Amino acid sequence: MPVNPLASAAVVGVGALWGLYWVPLRQLDAVVRAGPWITLAVLVVACVALAPLAWRARGRLRAASNRALASVALGGASFALYSNGLLYGDVAVVILLFYLTPIWSTLIARFWLGWPVSWWRYAAIACGLVGIALVLRGSHGGLPLPHGVGDWLGLASGMLWALASTGIHVHARTGPAETNFVFCLGGAALALLLAPLLAAQGPPAIAPDARLEAAAWTLLIGGFWWALSLSAFMWATRILEPARVGILLMSEVIVGAVSAALLAAEAFGAADGRGHAAGHRRGRARDHARPAQRPRGLRRAGVARDPGEAPAEPPEQQQDHQRGHQGLDPGRRP
Repeated sequence: MPVNPLASAAVVGVGALWGLYWVPLRQLDAVVRAGPWITLAVLVVACVALAPLAWRARGRLRAASNRALASVALGGASFALYSNGLLYGDVAVVILLFYLTPIWSTLIARFWLGWPVSWWRYAAIACGLVGIALVLRGSHGGLPLPHGVGDWLGLASGMLWALASTGIHVHARTGPAETNFVFCLGGAALALLLAPLLAAQGPPAIAPDARLEAAAWTLLIGGFWWALSLSAFMWATRILEPARVGILLMSEVIVGAVSAALLAAEAFGAADGRGHAAGHRRGRARDHARPAQRPRGLRRAGVARDPGEAPAEPPEQQQDHQRGHQGLDPGRRP
């Protein structure tokens, strides 16, 4: 099957961009502490942005087959799972679990569609499985299996995306913008169903002084990541073989793992495995006191990691409060 270099470059670029997707997503969660409702909000923005283009192409949408539309909507649902997985799990682990996609895509291509699969692809999949097993074992300890809500969302999103991308490649013939509109609609539908289950409550009220910043992050994520970059991705997905798309998208693994290590202090790699596993064991011991697993945020001072948790105070303010409880003047230093 011939390879389109421009489409391949587009997939690599979109993958690298989505490797940084977790950064604005968690920044927005730090501002509004809305958890999975964030994914729904940014998808609504994307749908609104793409609606005029979809309306102009409504003839092509009406002519599209039900299988094509269902495949595209299922793809959006898989990305909604992935978005929530990044809120609830370690970035590198969730990304790697999503990128089991080439395995599912290869199996679908070989045994469902009857496409030939080269031996090097099987070898690459085997090496990838070994690597992912080592990462999971190092990050979680014990068996190399998913742990927690975020990991399972990442794994489920990869499975759904393998099925969806195959259907998009085989059936979809609509243009990129209207295809992405259906994609985001499918994501919004699943996000609406998933948010009450994960959050166990309705969307929280946003403080007046945080509304402008929250709106800016929401527009950026919905407009740039979902509406713009995924329209380019929809174009490339129609051209390239699904298994190749999954492999090229692994640029997201590199960017996501490196950015998580630098910005979220999430250890990654064989050298950090033992320390990361120990940190997770300590984290699970602390989590026993929590009512439920909650989204994670950027690890920096003053940003709450959990929705509803007050931002961490600087050490000096904590000392002042201790002095106040002891009957001392906070302004006086020993």
